[in-house]
Amino acid sequence: MKMHPSELYFYHSPDQVIDKQTLAYAHSVAKFINQIDVVKERITTTQWNSMLLKLNLRAKDLLNKAHPEYQLKIAGKNWDEESWLNILVRNPHLIKSPIAILRNKAILCKTPSDIFKLN
Repeated sequence: MKMHPSELYFYHSPDQVIDKQTLAYAHSVAKFINQIDVVKERITTTQWNSMLLKLNLRAKDLLNKAHPEYQLKIAGKNWDEESWLNILVRNPHLIKSPIAILRNKAILCKTPSDIFKLN
């Protein structure tokens, strides 16, 4: 995934309160923000894998384990890494926090102020 060096890539669900608050803070981190709605725009397993490498996380680390759909369909099953990536592709609404990428640094924004860690 080719990224412009001065552009912040913000992967989020616009309906989530934390995502809206984090996006507001993001404007003070970067002049240009490329907003990617993870629910509307299909993100491939390759793109997810690239983000996960930057985040130094596993696919299952991004998911909201308290979400009822996670509990019903995903919890308690033995998934391999490829399966976890496919779960992200098919269920992006289960991501617990927005992801921000600036230059070659990425952060899972668990709180809105986490976005400042990109500076």
